[in-house]
Parts: sequence; C-alpha cells; structure tokens
Amino acid sequence: MSAEEKTQAKTEQAKGKVNEAAGRTVGNERLTAEGRADQAKGDAREAKEKVKDTFKH
Repeated sequence: MSAEEKTQAKTEQAKGKVNEAAGRTVGNERLTAEGRADQAKGDAREAKEKVKDTFKH
C-alpha cells in the first residue's frame, strides 16, 4: 500500500469516527451519517490498496 494512500485512508477513517461521535453527542443524524460514510470511504480505500498489494507480489 502506498504511504500516501494509506495515510489518506486512515485520515478518512479518523475523520469519520470524530464526525460520528460528534453527531451522536449533539443528536445530529446528518453528521452521524456523514461520519459513517467517511469511515466507509476510508475502509474501501484501504481494501483497494490491499488488493493492489496482493497482486503486486
């Protein structure tokens, strides 16, 4: 996994967790949903890079 892609995936996952927690704290469903979506994007990016790494070797 390239370092840049890995960093971006982890950043999206962390941002998503923060947004989801903030949304739950204040009762904002939209913010909670955005947080979950950001986490999913990060997970998908990470999975894509792992697949690329698998076929590289």
